Amino acid sequence: MSRCIHILLASTMDSRKSEVVHEFLPYFRAYKDGRVERNFGTDIVPPSINSQSGISTKDVEIVKETGLSARVYIPSTISPGQKLPILVYYHGGGFFMGSPFCPTYHNHVAALVAEANIVAVSVDYRLAPEHPVPIGYEDSWVALRWVASHYNGQGPEAWLREHGDFQRFFLAGDSIGGNIVHNMLAQAGVEGLQGVKLLGACLVQPYVSKTESVHTGVEDRSWLFSCPTTSGFDDPRINPAEDSRLSRLGCSKVLIFIAEKDDMRERGLFYYETLRKSGWEGEVEIVETEGEDHVFHLFNPNCEKALALLKMLASFINQDKAS
Repeated sequence: MSRCIHILLASTMDSRKSEVVHEFLPYFRAYKDGRVERNFGTDIVPPSINSQSGISTKDVEIVKETGLSARVYIPSTISPGQKLPILVYYHGGGFFMGSPFCPTYHNHVAALVAEANIVAVSVDYRLAPEHPVPIGYEDSWVALRWVASHYNGQGPEAWLREHGDFQRFFLAGDSIGGNIVHNMLAQAGVEGLQGVKLLGACLVQPYVSKTESVHTGVEDRSWLFSCPTTSGFDDPRINPAEDSRLSRLGCSKVLIFIAEKDDMRERGLFYYETLRKSGWEGEVEIVETEGEDHVFHLFNPNCEKALALLKMLASFINQDKAS
């Protein structure tokens, strides 16, 4: 009898351990015992000099103690001492998956660097649930300040010192990365970013929230999973209507992309309207891609509409280019 009870208890404990607490199939699954299965963002494209795409890349460590790192991109045709606009990029993935080093994001940023002729830094912030939010935001801000620290010819990264034009500085990100961009702009507006002229930011199909919305989608479940200490969907980090920093965003231009068939389309519109009415003195523009779904440009990068989006991003970055 006692042996049967022991087997039953062991079986119950095993079933609890294998209980799924969050999933975003087919890409991600997390279990109650802390195990995580990631099927996106784990493949690595190694850095290379003068790749076939005409881009050179290197990986840099920003904070040794935490493992915070980034991938830096420059055009291989760059001349000694040539200065180019700087883009800091934040990948999507709900705060729990994705990487600058995986083929999807490596290829996207490399294509943007080639199209726009810029220097780019793609940030590898730490992921939930191992590192729950706000760690992703904190890493993103530390990385942004690290890039900015090179403005006066100092800092450890030679490509940034030699080739970065810190008077033409931009941010971009997709999905939750677009949300990170908003928070970096807001923090820069409050704290400043020494030595940098933050001209603009691109939020590509960003994740934001509306307090009065129905919150049943995977994107909202992902927020609650990644940020267990959140107050909910009135959290100012995801709800622009609740963010007192909105009118002080630390740049002069914002470009928002939405997609017609994206479940988050209305949220992008909400961000646009809320920012436009906030009293912020910058320029905000919104562009909609017809007939496409969320982050279509990442998973079908060679389609006509993805190439058009890439060109618009490049044009936005270069519109204030010094002659």
